[in-house]
Amino acid sequence: MLNALEVFTTVVVGLMVGVEFSVAFVINRILDALPEDSGQLGRAHGGRMLGAVMPVWYITSLVLVAIWAIAGRHHQGTALVVTAGALLLLSVIMSILLLVPINNQGKTWTPDNRPADWKQQMNRWDRLHYVRVAIIIAAFALLATALA
Repeated sequence: MLNALEVFTTVVVGLMVGVEFSVAFVINRILDALPEDSGQLGRAHGGRMLGAVMPVWYITSLVLVAIWAIAGRHHQGTALVVTAGALLLLSVIMSILLLVPINNQGKTWTPDNRPADWKQQMNRWDRLHYVRVAIIIAAFALLATALA
């Protein structure tokens, strides 16, 4: 049963990492290259869509890692799992304090109501998101190592 939990948790976290990596290095670059207001409208739509899904995914990942750490506390690799959990917790805190406030504003913007500094705000979100992606990649790598 523990093996199934370990694999399931690693897959859930790995998929989350893939989505966030894709947003950072593929989707946002595509949106930024679109003409006129299309990129901003795409970011707003993505903020609404992923803003509804990702909090559940992050919390679920964190809970699964915590269950793995508790259930496997006497097994090899527990320190790696606990460290991965700490990194995921850091990513959740970072999201709540830094990224979600920007996203909550950006997802309501249209070409008619966006602030003058909207591009600077999106660039700030992107920079913070790069840091968050690095953190969750590290967590995933630790889980994969603990699984092996």
